[in-house]
Amino acid sequence: MAQVEALGLEMPARLGLVENEPLAAHTTFEVGGPARYFLHCGAAGQSEELLQWARRAEIPVLVLGGGSNVLISDRGFDGLVVLMSGGSIELASCGEQVRVRVDAGVEWDALVERVVHEGLGGLECLSGIPGRVGAAPIQNIGAYGQEVAETIDGVQVVERATGQKRRISANQCGFGYRSSHFKGKWRDRFVVTGVEFLLSRAAMGRVTYPDLRRHLGLTPDGPAPGPLAVRDGVLAVRRAKSMVIDAGDPNRRSAGSFFTNPFVTIETAAAIRRQSDRQLPAYPAADGSVKLSAAWLIEEAGFTRGYELGRAGLSSRHTLALINRGGATAQDLLSLAAKIRRQVREMFGVTLTPEPVFVGFDQPVEALMDQD
Repeated sequence: MAQVEALGLEMPARLGLVENEPLAAHTTFEVGGPARYFLHCGAAGQSEELLQWARRAEIPVLVLGGGSNVLISDRGFDGLVVLMSGGSIELASCGEQVRVRVDAGVEWDALVERVVHEGLGGLECLSGIPGRVGAAPIQNIGAYGQEVAETIDGVQVVERATGQKRRISANQCGFGYRSSHFKGKWRDRFVVTGVEFLLSRAAMGRVTYPDLRRHLGLTPDGPAPGPLAVRDGVLAVRRAKSMVIDAGDPNRRSAGSFFTNPFVTIETAAAIRRQSDRQLPAYPAADGSVKLSAAWLIEEAGFTRGYELGRAGLSSRHTLALINRGGATAQDLLSLAAKIRRQVREMFGVTLTPEPVFVGFDQPVEALMDQD
């Protein structure tokens, strides 16, 4: 602990500080250099103590959950990495709904499995998403027609600069498509310690996504099955796309969808439609724009499933998933992502936005993605 002692601040021994921990072991991409300091944190109170220590030592802090939506640089993170895991799930009746209070370190899919088996609807289409509950409001995770923002009632946080605990209501979080204030203007301001959901007892799940409706054999106007059956269907569809973590799957080393679906003008969508003989998946948005399929654009730009660029590549089952084929570095993945984005922009005039959080790089994301 020589480096820690040099700071003149003693880390509580019971917390188990580790130095120079390889972060590749803690991300689903399996890339990333070392953390200067690393601690495994199992409780909200413990995380508050860690933040106090880091403030006194003036050390930057990265809170890591499942490592499923992050790309960490090859040089790592020159600060304290706190790995959140574990915690409790509490259910309480709240009128006609059920309030579910969950610690940030709980596995996301463990939460979904629990509430679905309790007969609660609202999260069933988010089954199989890797990571921890604390990341859900930051990213506003979504899949198969559901977003977590639809059921969040509040977020419990600790302010990094002061150590103050706060509860932020859902309408203050600035939720948008795969975004929130936690990811935007509040980035690095708060640590999420818990999330509160309001869920309803539901006889039927919610199924709007075409692939899922086909898998479940639903007619266009037919009712959906219950949340448990919807969950089973979602897991089956995700598994077929290598979007459920499986140690035996060669596509497993990924962060899921690397790019978000872009929103464009009606005119841009019409121009793209004229460029291809294939039908363009396009969905009108409330603000008058059109949401396009990033996967379709990537394929039309010449990148097929299983595409390889050195040690990086695309999943053989899902065009949106960049993968570490084995031994890849963060730079390898960046090079592939930049090439894809450049060719899509040159062909269609659409700039794709990466979904993962970039950590430990010395340039902004836009500069990194525009490299040659």
